[in-house]
Amino acid sequence: MECSFEERKCELEAECKVSRNMFAAVTSRLKKFMEPFVAGFRRREQKANATSVVEGLCSDLEDKNCESIAYLFGQDRKTIQHFVGESQWDDEPLRKELARQVGAELGEHDGVIAFDPSAFPKSGKRSVGVSRQWCGRLGKVDNCQVAVYLGYVSSKGHALVDTELYLPKEWTDDKERMKRAGVPKHRQRYRTRHEICLELLDRRGEQLPHSWITGDDEMGRPAEFRRKLRDRNERYLLAVPCNTTIRDLEIPAPEYSGKGRPAKLPSCRVDRWTADRSDHDWTEIEVRDGEKGPLKVEALKRHVETGKRGRSTVATEMLVVIRYRDRDSAVVKTDYYLSNAEPQTPLAEFCRAAKAEHRIEECIQRGKGEAGLADYEVRNWIGWHHHQTLSLLASWFLNVETRRAEKKDARHHLQSSPSWHRLHPSRRVAMRYTPRCNVANRATVASEPVGQALPLEKA
Repeated sequence: MECSFEERKCELEAECKVSRNMFAAVTSRLKKFMEPFVAGFRRREQKANATSVVEGLCSDLEDKNCESIAYLFGQDRKTIQHFVGESQWDDEPLRKELARQVGAELGEHDGVIAFDPSAFPKSGKRSVGVSRQWCGRLGKVDNCQVAVYLGYVSSKGHALVDTELYLPKEWTDDKERMKRAGVPKHRQRYRTRHEICLELLDRRGEQLPHSWITGDDEMGRPAEFRRKLRDRNERYLLAVPCNTTIRDLEIPAPEYSGKGRPAKLPSCRVDRWTADRSDHDWTEIEVRDGEKGPLKVEALKRHVETGKRGRSTVATEMLVVIRYRDRDSAVVKTDYYLSNAEPQTPLAEFCRAAKAEHRIEECIQRGKGEAGLADYEVRNWIGWHHHQTLSLLASWFLNVETRRAEKKDARHHLQSSPSWHRLHPSRRVAMRYTPRCNVANRATVASEPVGQALPLEKA
């Protein structure tokens, strides 16, 4: 028998009430969540401190620094500050376990690994890695630290997995300065942000099933970086600046006049090449359903040659252009990408990977807004990486709790099912962890689309 309107209304109102024991249950789940991460700590105090810091980073504190977290739990601030900023515990096992869990919980063979640098405005000169460099948060060159983040995206969700601090040349050229900041000897060599990306990929790639590598136009600009991804047999879709030059391989070469060297295909900027395209060159791809009808983008692809002739970076790649229109059909944004995927790869698959590149930005914003990713008050290398590691764990716990809350039944012997919930309206909505599944480490490069396309706009 179906429930009456009043009965169902009362049940819905009861579900909206927060139980006094709810947050106590969250705390117990957090301690259970931290067990595999702190298993490597030998001392009981270290395990307790790590759990307390992560719990504080997940809390509603306005400033999620060591002092505020210590006072939240009635602890001595120096104990927490020493644990994060000076204690010589190795955070690598924690990040390795994080990558393993993300790969197990979110892993799909058509997943996407995304890279994105992010800046933290800072004053002074003593904080490790701080210098005058481009700060996207401020939109100008200013005093800041820059970190490179690796994120993972699949149809199951997206999460930050690893990060490392970028050291400008003015730091790596000053050995005494790096010694004061506690930079390890094996990290004192200058590395570009792209070299850091490759190191993160080599370190975590096997744990994260994927078929795409993506990144913003800073990542896609150097041809050498794209070549090294090809050498690793990785399929990429990297954004590039509008002034990137290409040679269109799908137009006939100029006829030979019989004198001198044969004419070569002319080079052209991608924005100028795009401006010459006619309307029938574009393909409409539906993004999602909207209130006023389906939302769509327009995309095209072209087989092109990139790089300077006569150099090792010359390559044949796929140019992918995606443009967005507003409600008045005016073009408001155009993105340019280069890829080593096969020409037969469908446009919808390119668009899916392009949207995944934007997901890591959402991860970083959430980490800074909800997990204290930018609330550190440490100056040395080890303190910065300790705080980042614990913030990544806090972000992942919030991710797990969010997906857990979306489940319709909490019993472990039943598969989550929205239809089951509708058939039993009297049952309370409960939460549980997502069961882990075994997946392959990496997919082979394929030209056919696999999996459900990611939405191109945030719902």
